[in-house]
Amino acid sequence: MTETPRLSAADFKHQLSEAIPHLRAFGRSLSGNLDVADDLVQDTLLKAWRARDRFVAGTSMKAWTFVILRNTYFSNMRRKKFTADYDEIVAERVLSAPAPQQDPLHLADLQRALMEISEDQREAVILVGAGGYSYEEAAEIAGCATGTMKSRVSRARKALEGILSDGSFAQESAVTDDGKDSSTAWDNIIDAVTELSS
Repeated sequence: MTETPRLSAADFKHQLSEAIPHLRAFGRSLSGNLDVADDLVQDTLLKAWRARDRFVAGTSMKAWTFVILRNTYFSNMRRKKFTADYDEIVAERVLSAPAPQQDPLHLADLQRALMEISEDQREAVILVGAGGYSYEEAAEIAGCATGTMKSRVSRARKALEGILSDGSFAQESAVTDDGKDSSTAWDNIIDAVTELSS
């Protein structure tokens, strides 16, 4: 019986640290919140370190840690199903935002649209569209069949197109008094595309 190849602690730590920017981008894209993403990454790093003896040398650290982050995110979402966060600053901006018919197209629209589609569709379109993963790799990370991943991506793209084309958002975007987008949503999406694709 052959022993599974393992990394030394130093090599594992090095590969894990190289995955951090990708984990942050994936966490931001999944949750739509920088603070939640940072918490997710921290939890993922701790769980990965504790489970380092299960990591097989020569396999993808990025994919392995993405699975951990994804599972952590969905576990947290199940626990928080009946609770909601209240952000006073965002609430004030939403209440003071101009009427929808007067709103120009804001840079945050894409992220807003992403947050309105289902979690499995959002994850799929982020992994394949922004992350550059093949359908097979994305399916492995998400723990589903390749056909299911293709279906999720297709449905996500159609849903996003519909939301963006008719502007049917469930919530207003956060806008400052001068009409400029006050969030960093666009930067987050661009960072995610850049980091996940590299």
